[in-house]
Amino acid sequence: MKSERRKRSSTVPPTVRQEGWLLQRLQDPELAAAYLNAALAEGDQGAFMLALRQVSKARKGVSTVARHTGLNRASLTRALSAKGNPELSSLNRILRATGLRLLIASGVPVRKSKAAAGSSSPARIVKAA
Repeated sequence: MKSERRKRSSTVPPTVRQEGWLLQRLQDPELAAAYLNAALAEGDQGAFMLALRQVSKARKGVSTVARHTGLNRASLTRALSAKGNPELSSLNRILRATGLRLLIASGVPVRKSKAAAGSSSPARIVKAA
């Protein structure tokens, strides 16, 4: 019986640490912006705050982001928790420290003409210029 258990467990392929994989991908500002926009589209503030924490870790590290925002590390960690509710000024400082910014767009559908090339969408995160 013991040999059967060993045999089964040795056939399981090794796994990739998901957090390391995600943090590596989030170093790309375009992917980080897309990741935050997807979290924002979910409509769950907790999910968005956790996504912003992952982006902060990946882009510069939480300690460095804390230094750039003027927040201490503990306050930043609390703000970036699932129950975090930072002020807009803090959110903007966090985004700026990670090389991103918040944009607001009309949520009203616009009839597209041949001359109109833009799209209208709700608030989104983009790479800072």
